[in-house]
Amino acid sequence: MIHLDLNNEPAWLDLGHGVRLHLQPLTTAMMVASRNDPAVATLDEEATDEESALVFAKALARNATLDWEGVGDADGNTIPVSPEGIDALLDVWPLFEAFQTKYVAKGLVLDAEKNGSPPLPTGSSAGATDTVSPALEPAKTAHKS
Repeated sequence: MIHLDLNNEPAWLDLGHGVRLHLQPLTTAMMVASRNDPAVATLDEEATDEESALVFAKALARNATLDWEGVGDADGNTIPVSPEGIDALLDVWPLFEAFQTKYVAKGLVLDAEKNGSPPLPTGSSAGATDTVSPALEPAKTAHKS
């Protein structure tokens, strides 16, 4: 069973270290917009999974963040949300990890709610390996006339 959260309102997400982001809900439209972000679209094909994850997370955060709390400049002055600020925020490892696990992973929970095993492509034995050797042909018996 899929559990739908029909509340489509923005919500605050606590990233720890006194930082909170006011985020739009993670919807299909948000994911599609983030995949089409220029930074994601122009990502080098040889980029590592880690590089791709960081670029995508930053694009997603730029698209989803409406406001924040607990973010300031080098002098401690509160700064407004900006694309550059969001990118810098996610360059801080613990905040990136919190964003990934508390926001991005929540959108991937549906994969975890699927049935235990998807059907195999061509039947129940398509992915199975033999556990015993094939049977030998039965010995031919002599017929008495």
